[in-house]
Amino acid sequence: MTTPHYDESSVTVLKGLEPVKERPGMYTRTDSPTHIIEEVIDNAADEALGGYADAINVTLHTDGSVSVADNGRGIPTGLHPSEHIAVVELVFTQLHAGGKFNKKSGDGAYAFSGGLHGVGVSVTNALSKRLEVMVHREGKIHSMAFAGGNVVEPLQTMGKCPAKETGTCVRVWPDAHYFESSKLNMDELVRVLRAKAVLLPGVKVTLTQEQTDAASINQTWHYPNGLSSYLLDLLAHAQAAVPIFASDNYIHVGHDSDFSVGEGASFALTWLEDGYVANESYVNLIPTPLGGTHEAGLKQAVFHAVSNFINHHNLLPRGVKVQSDDVFSKAAFVLSARVLDPQFQGQTKDKLTNRDAMKLVASVCTDPIELWLNQNLDAGKKIADLAIKQAQSRMRSVKKIDKKKGSGVACYRAN
Repeated sequence: MTTPHYDESSVTVLKGLEPVKERPGMYTRTDSPTHIIEEVIDNAADEALGGYADAINVTLHTDGSVSVADNGRGIPTGLHPSEHIAVVELVFTQLHAGGKFNKKSGDGAYAFSGGLHGVGVSVTNALSKRLEVMVHREGKIHSMAFAGGNVVEPLQTMGKCPAKETGTCVRVWPDAHYFESSKLNMDELVRVLRAKAVLLPGVKVTLTQEQTDAASINQTWHYPNGLSSYLLDLLAHAQAAVPIFASDNYIHVGHDSDFSVGEGASFALTWLEDGYVANESYVNLIPTPLGGTHEAGLKQAVFHAVSNFINHHNLLPRGVKVQSDDVFSKAAFVLSARVLDPQFQGQTKDKLTNRDAMKLVASVCTDPIELWLNQNLDAGKKIADLAIKQAQSRMRSVKKIDKKKGSGVACYRAN
């Protein structure tokens, strides 16, 4: 048997963005380029979250490229103090570089951003045939360009602009080589952009689709009523059993809390008798389609509030025990949490895993929900009735299963 050659030269070191190109599925979803575009959108949304931008414009160009522009502060263009290259270049060429790591006690450029892994726009850059960035900052217009993650047009000053005119525009040409389909998932993109408008009060989000033989198609989202109006859209034709209860303003923890100042949650919540239950959750504007500990916190808050309401008003029939799923099974909600140091399952951040997030959300949501139930007795009693009926149905199903098991055992013994 021939022994394979193996010595010091056999060890390969992947540098820069090469690991992303080698194993793109470890860093992003590869069904389509949608997620790498969302990474750029998230950066623009983080500027708005910090209160530095009030407009996000996304344009789908006829050549297959996508532009994301915001009127935030603009990515810094000066030299990094230790890396000695322009910060804007660092952000797009290094996996673990960004303004989202310094989060102690809410400090840092992006205290409540969703970016934690530090692989956002650098992954977008690595998986793109070309990426251009233009920055308006400090009265100057700067630009640079990349191809396959490498600098092809160094940072240069293009001209001057008014000092108040700031922001960043990133144009991306995704490389179809890395994706199963080169087409964006338009339903997902629209859902993400609409959600940004909902979760960022006062921010206008626009999507423009250029057409080769017709006028451009424009969509704009702006929700003055925040989460409650968004939940109404999600419910579509489903009929809510009670009015929507919404806490559109974030319920923050106080200075004497175990959590950091600024952490908290906002939500919109209702119950349905029948129909589709629309549930969506977010952490620092990042959608979490697989839920996580923040959703578990809301579930705990709702259960405690409804259980206390039922007990306080003596609504529980004898022999019935209401469980958490009985209360929450017909609930429809939109939840937005702010967590100082979010930990996600996987690079695509589909699920929040922070253990403390459940306690955080439960602690800020329980009292407002219970107060609302007692201030709206008809709605509270309707919700209690739905939970009790669900509990009774569950208990009948358990009894039927127990009877079947019992009869099966009896037959076995008779034989």
